[in-house]
Order: sequence, then C-alpha cells, then structure tokens
Amino acid sequence: MKKLLSTLAIGLLAILPGAVMAAEEVADKADNAFMMICTALVLFMSIPGIALFYGGLLRSKNVLSLMTQVITTFSLVCVLWVIYGYTLAFGEGNAFFGSFDGLMLKNIQLTDVTGTFYKLIHVVFQASFACITVGLIVGGFAERARFSAVILFIVIWFTFAYLPMAHMVWGGGYLFTLGAIDFAGGTVVHINAAVAALVGAYMVGKRSGFGREAFKPHNLPMVFIGTAILYIGWFGFNAGSASSANEIAALAFVNTVVATAGAVLSWVFAEWMVRGKPSLLGACSGCIAGLVAITPAAGSVGIGGALILGLVAGIAGLWGVVVLKSWLKVDDTCDVFGVHGVCGIVGCLGTGILTSAALGGTGYAEGITMLKQVGIQAASIGVCILWSGIVAYVAFKIADVCVGLRVSEEIEREGLDVNSHGERAYNQ
Repeated sequence: MKKLLSTLAIGLLAILPGAVMAAEEVADKADNAFMMICTALVLFMSIPGIALFYGGLLRSKNVLSLMTQVITTFSLVCVLWVIYGYTLAFGEGNAFFGSFDGLMLKNIQLTDVTGTFYKLIHVVFQASFACITVGLIVGGFAERARFSAVILFIVIWFTFAYLPMAHMVWGGGYLFTLGAIDFAGGTVVHINAAVAALVGAYMVGKRSGFGREAFKPHNLPMVFIGTAILYIGWFGFNAGSASSANEIAALAFVNTVVATAGAVLSWVFAEWMVRGKPSLLGACSGCIAGLVAITPAAGSVGIGGALILGLVAGIAGLWGVVVLKSWLKVDDTCDVFGVHGVCGIVGCLGTGILTSAALGGTGYAEGITMLKQVGIQAASIGVCILWSGIVAYVAFKIADVCVGLRVSEEIEREGLDVNSHGERAYNQ
C-alpha cells in the first residue's frame, strides 16, 4: 500500500508542473472579451473620433483632406504593424528595438496567450495605439501638406520613432528597465505625436494668411461629436491597458472619468475668467486635455490624484494653446502640441508624484522614492522629445526632397479637398 501511494505521489509530482503550465496557457474568456471590446473602442477613437474632431476645427474646404489622411495613415500603419511593427516593438531585442523574428506574425499561433488573453488580440490592441498616434500628428500641419509627403513621412516616423518608443516603454527596453511609469501612452502616444506634429508645423510652414486672417472652426457640432467619440473610446485606451478586467482596470476607468471632468471645468472657468465667455470649443479642448494627462497615470494614481491632474491639465492646456503657441510662433493647426504635448508632460510628471501611496496612489517600486520617480519620469520625457524630434526632422527632410512637403499657394487658397482629392464636403 505504501509503495502504491509513493508511486502515485511521484506520478502526480511529475505531471503537476505540466498541468499548471497548461492552465496558465488557457485564455480567460472574460478577459479576452474585455480586451476585444477595449480594442474596438480604441479603433473607434482612431477613425471617426480623430477625423471628426480635427475635421470640424478646419475650414470647410479642407475637411475631406484631413479625413482622407486619417483613414489612409490608419490603414498604412495597420499593414506595417503586421509586417514588422509588432515584432520590432514587442519582440525580444535590445534596449531600443525588438527583433525581426516575428515578421508577418509568423510565430504567433491561434492558441498563444499574453497574460490571460489571446496574443492576437494583444497584436490588434497595440496596433490601435500606433494608429491613433500617427492620426494625432496630421493635425499639426493640416490644410497645407502634400498628401504624398504625409504618407512618406508616416512610414519613416512610425518605423524609427514610434516602434522604438513603444519597445523602450512597453516592450522591455531602456525606459522600462529604468522604471518609467507610462500606463497607457503619455510618452509613447501623446508626447511622441505632439513633438512630431510641432516639428512638422515648423517645417511645412504657416498657412497662407496665418496671423492676418481669422481661421475659425467650420463646424463646432462636428468637433463636439468627435470629442464625445474620443472620450468614450478612451475608456478602452486606459482601462484596456490593465490587460485584464481587474481592479486596476476599474481604477483606470474611474480615474479617466474624474480627471476629464476636472479638466473640462478648469479650462471652461479659466477661459470664462480670461475671455469673458465660456465656449464649447474650450469645453471640448478641456476634455481632451484631461484625457491626455490621466493616460500615463490612470493605473497608479488614486482618485483624488486623478482629480488634481485633471484640474491642472485644464489650465495647462489653455496656457499651451494660447500663450505657449504664441511664444513658439508656430501654426500648429489643431493645437496638437499645446494639448497633447503640454498635458502629456503634465501627466507624466504628475504620475511620478501622485503614484505615492501617501497621496492615495498604488505606491512605487521597492527602493524608489518620489524624487527618484519624478527624475525617471523627466528622463523618459526628455528621451521621447529628443528621439521623436530628431526622427521627425529627418523624415520631413526626406519627404521634402522626394515629393515636396507643401502644396502650392494657389491650391492652398482653393482648398485641398478639390485639388488633392477631387471632392467637396458640402454642396454649394
């Protein structure tokens, strides 16, 4: 009897590790469904959200050109992501790039999992982040950039700026090992895109008549609809970055609501005090400012910290689009840097402070103090600004040499919709 029991025990010990491993490799259906919904929400942000928000801010003669750029660059990045993007961002490599081992996703099987959901869903979820990042950029130089130049620029910048930043922060690269906290893309998405947009605005040049003519949004209801789509989709952006339907996803969800509400109020009331009237455009801009600021912090700061970030972001964003833009003397058409750049920096630095357990956050890694974490956050911002800025400058230079960055003044005056795409948004 003892011999039989001993034999059974040895057999169980022999098969137990395999059984445990098998259990770990099975996707959780709830988490898998959660991640698919979050991915769909981010994709929803990328095409109608960005296109309507930016499109409404432009003059009516250029709205279709912007929408064409958004959906075309979205599709371009999807294809590049499958061919080489995912493996360079998330493959095992060095401090800055992954590897070429997973070209065309050749090593991913249907049953492969990442955490508790299928790896193929991880591929698409991360692709949606890449797509919305390049979509943000085109707002900086809208209404005068040549379509072919935009396409060429995106290929170069995506390859040499977005992919290494994604690997450095989320793929186990340099900034990850440094200890940078970027829950859902403060550096990878917002600062990264904002710097590229700012460089583009300088290099493409100001719109004809800028500073002499009033360039007013042609359709504020369209801006509002785009804002609402971005707001709803952002829950997939932030909550989905928890990679599971768990308590961190719940925290990110609530923080996104609270920070956004705070930013809307602070922007509107500050604008009311300064300009005498609260505006719908200000409320929409405040909404985006709050969403941007909470993005890197959503999974690590407490609810009070989220409110503080939102209130600060509303003021910072208003300063960015009114004061900083004037200082920089730049024609950033859709205020990409003023909102995404400034509020992205506010959010990343605020993450370093408000993650503190003493302030209601989830706490720092072992051995990390608030001062050290803020220093790490500042270093990650610096790396992102330099990396994205240099790559953007080179990419725009190449595009300029190959196809030319800007349309002629005559085409610009008549509008890009008719001249570049042969269409009109509105019948006259």
